[in-house]
Amino acid sequence: MQLTVQGEEYPLAKLHDVANEHHERAILVGIELGTESGIGSEESLEELKSLTESAGAEVVATVRQRLKAADPRTFIGKGKASEVHELARDKDASLAIFDDALSPAQARNLEKELKLRVIDRSQLILDIFAQRARTLEGKLQVEIAQLSYLQPRLTRQWSHLSRVRGGGAGGGGVGTRGPGETQLEVDRRRLRERLTRLRARLREVERTRAIQRRRRVEVPYPTVALVGYTNSGKSTLMNALTDAGVETANRLFSTLDPTIRRLKLPGKMNVMLVDTVGFIHRLPHMLIDAFKATLEEVRTATMLLHIVDASSPLASERMTIVDQVLEEIGAGAAPRLIVMNKADLLEDATRGTAAHDTISISAKNGDGLDAMLEAIARQLGSSREEVSVTLPARRGDLVAMARRDGEVLSEEYSDGLVSMRARVSAPVAGRLKKAAVATI
Repeated sequence: MQLTVQGEEYPLAKLHDVANEHHERAILVGIELGTESGIGSEESLEELKSLTESAGAEVVATVRQRLKAADPRTFIGKGKASEVHELARDKDASLAIFDDALSPAQARNLEKELKLRVIDRSQLILDIFAQRARTLEGKLQVEIAQLSYLQPRLTRQWSHLSRVRGGGAGGGGVGTRGPGETQLEVDRRRLRERLTRLRARLREVERTRAIQRRRRVEVPYPTVALVGYTNSGKSTLMNALTDAGVETANRLFSTLDPTIRRLKLPGKMNVMLVDTVGFIHRLPHMLIDAFKATLEEVRTATMLLHIVDASSPLASERMTIVDQVLEEIGAGAAPRLIVMNKADLLEDATRGTAAHDTISISAKNGDGLDAMLEAIARQLGSSREEVSVTLPARRGDLVAMARRDGEVLSEEYSDGLVSMRARVSAPVAGRLKKAAVATI
């Protein structure tokens, strides 16, 4: 399937290639409304620069403007649009990237004023996700998000959209009037059909993931999910703890697809460690919707490790953003341990923990990892329960499970039965009670 953008045809699944074929030169544009809280416009534009470079484009200029309200027609106003147009000509820029979400009409009007291709922050993030997705599920999720973003934007007045299919050279006239579809209608219909097919395929993949999740529950290890702002060091920590071999790089959204590995904690406790996609300021809602199944790993986790880049001056604001996304996906109430990472980049005087539920580490150097594992074991251990059960002696698998999961306090065999007392996690306790035999 092809979609026409600026007079050229591109496969919908490879829209990110448009931006990268020519190593585009980009101008970044943002506005400051004076009513913002959290991450300010200057810091947001700096993050937008990192996103742009991560996508493969070169930033040649940055424009900031203070406004009482965004201009409904061109977002930045006609005067500032003229300035950006002149700057783009001087810098030989081919792309303008806006730090805020643009309406389809604003994007269309800006392209006319600037004589440039215009995208917004959401489209840029979608572009990066399209480049980084590796698994079938990730690729399906990203393309669904891309198409959901494009759907209301097929109203742009590109040259081909006014022609009627089946018409003459002029797109109308004698013999061409009557039933027919404009190219815009064709594009819309094809996009809806492809979205329907993709969503059906994704549901199949999600069913497989749900089955895998249920199987993990049957092997009842607690699940610990790594969450945090993008580039906070989650994948580096995953590799340090489990040798998972997850790609790591000092860039935003280095990894997207979830990785799950078993991890042994102090006191013989085993957990499943899950690394998922990082969060970011103004994460597009269509991405959250598309990645609901992936983020289900976070929502169903026994415990969250909130990884924070302690070296960032925006650490506090980023923690708030992560908390907001966790609330949005239904994981806001999950027990969590805050892990201040990248302690090696801090001055010695500022190192250390800030509270009883916060621990300082360096995933890169390995500092503090043992203390972090002990803190996880303590927090999970507090939810353990002591059970006394009598099992058929042939159920050695359950006895072995209790040993792996926790601590067997006593174990006595008699007349084909084993009487056992153990301190184990709630899922294992449930399994033992279910298999227990009644005794007189």
